[in-house]
Amino acid sequence: MLLEGSCHCRAVRFRVESHEPVPFLRCYCSICRKTAGTGGFAINLGADHTTLKVEGMAHVAVYRATMDDGRQSTGHRHFCRQCGTALWLWDPTWPDLVHPHAGAIDTPLPTPPSVTHMMLGSKAGWVQVHAEAGDVCVDAYPDESLAQWHRRHGVES
Repeated sequence: MLLEGSCHCRAVRFRVESHEPVPFLRCYCSICRKTAGTGGFAINLGADHTTLKVEGMAHVAVYRATMDDGRQSTGHRHFCRQCGTALWLWDPTWPDLVHPHAGAIDTPLPTPPSVTHMMLGSKAGWVQVHAEAGDVCVDAYPDESLAQWHRRHGVES
């Protein structure tokens, strides 16, 4: 599925091919929550990094978070330096993948049949998790990858 996205001020526009376009995975970690989270979580999609095309790259900045143990995260969080919109995450650990933030996507996205709530062990105390029957809730990382979840639900694109 071709995803088209942009920042709030439209200085940055991008497009990318995604085989994992369903916004099912809500991350409640402090990094996602503070850099991109609304409602106390952020939603990333899975896409093919080699297909990422960006207009307005001069307006893109990168943030690499410092972990609780003092190490620097390997994740490169891209955002608009004009308006602050979180755009995508790329990590050299998985160089073929890029993870656009669902909130930056302008293309209509499929509705997930269920949601996985991850990193609940580090969610903010004020956050209420709205889990429904069939949702998965885990304190850290789920056992299932983005690709595996999409295959299991038959929503590969």
